Amino acid sequence: MKVQNWMSWEGGVDLVALSNDKTEMPNVIVHLARMVHTPVGSAPSGMLLLPNEDGTPKVMGFISTNKIVGDYFANNVFAGTPFEQAPTIVGAITVHTDMPNFAEVTVKIDGFDVHLKLSNFGDLTRVNRQSPNLPFHDDSLEAEAKTVALTINGVLTPVIVPPMGMSGGPAAVYSATGFYSR
Repeated sequence: MKVQNWMSWEGGVDLVALSNDKTEMPNVIVHLARMVHTPVGSAPSGMLLLPNEDGTPKVMGFISTNKIVGDYFANNVFAGTPFEQAPTIVGAITVHTDMPNFAEVTVKIDGFDVHLKLSNFGDLTRVNRQSPNLPFHDDSLEAEAKTVALTINGVLTPVIVPPMGMSGGPAAVYSATGFYSR
């Protein structure tokens, strides 16, 4: 397989969830890493999708501390998906881990302070899968979290964590390292 586009990361804290039981598809994504490497540079980066009360997006975009790195994701790794049109939002990203106890990320962008804490982990395992929903291959080390606490602007936000995330694995994980390629 010839690789044309890729990204790798260190210290990924990831959640794909539903905001309520009436939502059919995940509409909450907090998918951020301490450091993401791309062909155009490296920076703390990821993706954020937060819904309004009616479930429609109020925030959707690639978050990065470096706009050039953030701009790489949409047209390269996520080309041909609904995220291809997502904007880059420059913000602050802080990841703190104390494995196997917890992994947490805080992202601050204009108008939003988002904090995700994952805990109660399964074993760290190597995965090598083709995403069933996205056009890239995932090769990473990840530990599934059984406990999730999402806080948005200081308010604990309940979410429903489905059994499988968009990449085909668990929907709440700490990913020590890995890469997406296509």
